[in-house]
Amino acid sequence: MIIYAINLLMAVVWAAVTGSATLHNLVFGFLLSTLALGLIRDQINGTGYVTRSIRVASLIGLFLVELAKAAWKVAILVVSPRLDIKPGIFAYPLTVTRDFEIMLLANLITLTPGTLSVDVSDDKSTLYVHALDCSDPDATRRDIAEGFERKIREAFHDLA
Repeated sequence: MIIYAINLLMAVVWAAVTGSATLHNLVFGFLLSTLALGLIRDQINGTGYVTRSIRVASLIGLFLVELAKAAWKVAILVVSPRLDIKPGIFAYPLTVTRDFEIMLLANLITLTPGTLSVDVSDDKSTLYVHALDCSDPDATRRDIAEGFERKIREAFHDLA
């Protein structure tokens, strides 16, 4: 995680040196510093940094796509003449084990319209999720497992 902080710092330094703190310039500085850190990865003991950055970007992309799809579904539900929903809470068995990964998954679920993370079991093996439309909880479990949880495992599986 320290390498990410260095990457962010280098992006801010890039923006300061160029005199332009626009979003595009900060993103360019971040990508440029990612490339630089990738080139010296052996010296900083950060093998796989570029790969991890791509996987984190993939997770962010998945979240944005799921956010748009869920927002569209909720908007359609709200404007439909018949409010045909079956809200409910279902148990989601976790395959991620560390607190950071569980917290990230719970927050991604909560930030997606129509779903809300309610609680985590004491043994951290189950996440309880409230869904606006819980008519097919198995499909929702499958979507979470094949989407957010898989991407979280890919991006953060080897962090200590």
